[in-house]
Amino acid sequence: MSEATETQFALQRVYLKDVSFEVPGAPKVFLQQWQPEVNIDLNTSAQRLEDGRHYDVTLALTVTARNEGQVAFLVEIKQAGIFQIEGVADAELGPLLGSYCPNLLFPFAREAISDIVGKGSFPQLLLQPINFDAVYSETMRKLAEAEATA
Repeated sequence: MSEATETQFALQRVYLKDVSFEVPGAPKVFLQQWQPEVNIDLNTSAQRLEDGRHYDVTLALTVTARNEGQVAFLVEIKQAGIFQIEGVADAELGPLLGSYCPNLLFPFAREAISDIVGKGSFPQLLLQPINFDAVYSETMRKLAEAEATA
């Protein structure tokens, strides 16, 4: 009789790993008309923990707001989570760690960024949803191209 490995997936903990907020042009930035250009950079990473059943997944977001050509504020945040993942095939593990887990972490990062920007005396910044499936697919495409070129 063979034992089938039961698939388990659980979010064990969500935590803020790192955060930074800068307002390089203060207080002058608050005296200007507010018409910002906002740029968002994101990155994800995953690391298997020592017990082999848990993964630490980190969603890193950098939000840069420019007003009148100058940086008004810069927010860098690393929102992380510990996920228990067992019985998942290797082919499914990549999309799970690279897309599904960051998608679960995004609302926490979005809230933290909104709070930090508000406490910096700027108008509320509500990030639009991100299609992590598309981001993951694009990352895999770029890696495949890089391997083919090398």
